[in-house]
Parts: sequence; C-alpha cells; structure tokens
Amino acid sequence: MTPETEDALAQLIKEADGPLRIVGGGTRPIGRSTGAVLRTTGLSGITLYEPGALTIVAQAGTPLAEIETALAAENQRLAFEPMDHRALLGTQGVPTIGGVVAANVSGPRRISVGAARDFMLGVRFVDGAGHIVKNGGRVMKNVTGYDLVRLMTGAYGTLGVLTEVALKVLPDVAAQMTLTLDGLDDATAIAAMSAALSSPYEVTGVAHDPATGKTRFRLEGFESSVTYRAEALGRVLARFGTAAEVDTDWATIRDVTAFADKPGEVWRISVKPSDAAALVAKMDARAVQYDWGGGLIWALSDGGDLRARLGEFNGHATLIRGDVDAPTFQPQAAPLAAISAGLRAKFDPRGILNPGMMT
Repeated sequence: MTPETEDALAQLIKEADGPLRIVGGGTRPIGRSTGAVLRTTGLSGITLYEPGALTIVAQAGTPLAEIETALAAENQRLAFEPMDHRALLGTQGVPTIGGVVAANVSGPRRISVGAARDFMLGVRFVDGAGHIVKNGGRVMKNVTGYDLVRLMTGAYGTLGVLTEVALKVLPDVAAQMTLTLDGLDDATAIAAMSAALSSPYEVTGVAHDPATGKTRFRLEGFESSVTYRAEALGRVLARFGTAAEVDTDWATIRDVTAFADKPGEVWRISVKPSDAAALVAKMDARAVQYDWGGGLIWALSDGGDLRARLGEFNGHATLIRGDVDAPTFQPQAAPLAAISAGLRAKFDPRGILNPGMMT
C-alpha cells in the first residue's frame, strides 16, 4: 500500500482491519513490527524551502538525497548529519526524510549541534484512528505544540504515520580539518575526547577506533578559524600525544562501515562517556567504535544478548542488527513504560501502527 495523498493515507488507516508495518525507503529495518506493509514513498516532494529563513518543509516520503541536493545548492545542510544505515544493515532502497525523523537519526555532529529532534519545527501525521494531525509550524519563531513535534521524532511510527515535516537547516561550512592522535587506550582516548569537548574550540566530531588506535577530532568553520583552533586544540591535546592533521571521511564513522561486511550482531549503546571504557571491558565484543566523545558505543558482538552481559547500567542499548532473543530497545522502567503505553493507546487506540516495534 502506497498512498499518494494525505487524505488517502488517512482513509486507508481508518479502514484498516489489521496491523500495519510503516515503511519509508526500507533502509532502516530496525525493530520487530508486523503487519501489512504501508509505504510512505508516495508522499514525496519539497513543499516549502526558504533559505533566508533557514527552513525546509517536505513530505515524509521525500528522498533524503533530494533534500540534501536542494540545500547544497544554497550552501546549506542538515546540520545533525543523519546516518545512512544501508551499508551496516545490507539494505537497498532510498532513505527518506520521514524515516530520518521517525528514528531520530543523528550523526557525529550531534555532540555540537544537537539531534534531529532539536531541528524539528513542525509535523503533519495521521494517527491510528485515521485523524490528520498538524503540530508545530513552518518557521523557527512558531513553536506551537513543540513538545508533540519532538514526541513524534524517534517514535518509530508507533504514534502516527508522518506525512510532512518542517526542519530548521544551517549554513554549510567553508572548511573542515581532522586532528588525530595515535595509540591511545580506550580510557585515555575518552579523556582526550572529553578535554577537546570541554575546550572553547568548537569541536564538531570526536571518535575513537580501538582497532586502529586512532582518536579523531573534527573542526569546522571558516578556514582561518579552523586553522587557528586546530593549533590551539593541538596544545590542549599535547599531554596525550602529538595531534597530526589527517584526511578523514567522517561518513565512514557516521555509518559505522567498518562493521558493514562482518558477521555478528550490532548494538548501539548510549552511555555517559565516563562509563564507556568500563562497559566495553564487560561486553566481550568482537569490535567496538566510540563516537560522541565516548557517549555512543557501537559494538559488534557474537552469541546472544549483549545487554544481559552488561547488566544494569546508566544508559540504553539498542539491537540494530541481528537475530537475538532480546528486546530491540532498552526495556523501560515501569513508570516510563506506563507513560509510553498510555501515549500509544491515545494516538493508536487499536494498536495497529507498527505493533511490536518497541519490544
């Protein structure tokens, strides 16, 4: 089912007599939702773009590449740097802006500018009863209903099917430079990344790969500013080693391509950076990568429930790839689970939108 208008989508949901599995471009099959496939790709196109207002509005099925091309023509970008899951998950298809919003997909720049959720201005969606809902606005000054806009971002289609999203965009950068330290162990690398992030030099990416021993620090902006800040950051990092400028493709870090062709389960663990090295030591994982200054751990693992091996910890682990007898998402504490269930019951009283997704 691929409705081509919002009204057609609303009618389809209203008349549905069973569960629906909501799919955009089909590039991020995370979770265990079941039901008849409902595709949003029929709802496509940029409906408003005002470069001067740093605002873009697009239908949910619009290819992400189409949006990025339009922004690039005006020297602008989606600053939250959405990840492309295709290599990691072995999927085909075309990522859509609705899929990015539904999963709150954010890349390495999240530590400096925020997540996809922080750039949302407005949404239109159809709830589980077939009602069309509009929330938020199309410009940054209009934040009516802002909490509901944020709620829909990262809900994985369990509260409603997105039909249109409005986002804040930012100017692109003139220059980029990556400094690299070699040979640091995990704990020292995290200390170095924390030092960089607490400095005044506006680092926009910090990542560590234990397999190569490389710890990377990205700076962006005007060329003269980047050069100055790189020299200053090098002095901050001097106690950890000599930082060298190294060409780096941050898309490979963003998309975790090092795990793409390797067998095993892939877990995404969000933690306090200060806890990261100790957690990795408990994982018995085949490989790990650190992003967000140690606040995000990607783990390649074999043989079952990594979450169980970790035990209780201050954070959450999501199964991104693999067939494991464990919930995809971190189980919620009872009070939070009750709130989540209440929200789903309100927005989807029949329980037909992506059932099983959050288990």
